[in-house]
Amino acid sequence: MSHAKTSYVCLPCRASYKQPYGGSWVRRCPRCGRELTHAGSAFAVPARRDTEGWRVLSVLLHAGVRFHKSCCDGPGYRPRTLREVRERLAYARRTGEPYGRALTRPEVP
Repeated sequence: MSHAKTSYVCLPCRASYKQPYGGSWVRRCPRCGRELTHAGSAFAVPARRDTEGWRVLSVLLHAGVRFHKSCCDGPGYRPRTLREVRERLAYARRTGEPYGRALTRPEVP
């Protein structure tokens, strides 16, 4: 039986790799040798030339937001533009809500 694969990302190289999930070993980027970041099984990689998409992804991953399937609904809402990210981070600073939770809000009150 094969193991489920999930996405791991190298932010400096703007590359994504599908690898088996689990195990305690550190996954390294085949291009630069840096440690890969686990993005989740429902992750859709932006195009390498999409600078804004990679900046948004970087903010999400550094805030602890991942892209995991949750039954039939998928990973839930994730911002796609820097404007959406800025709105949610400003809301988090104003209210004291954790960044990870504020970034996954479909709408900012």
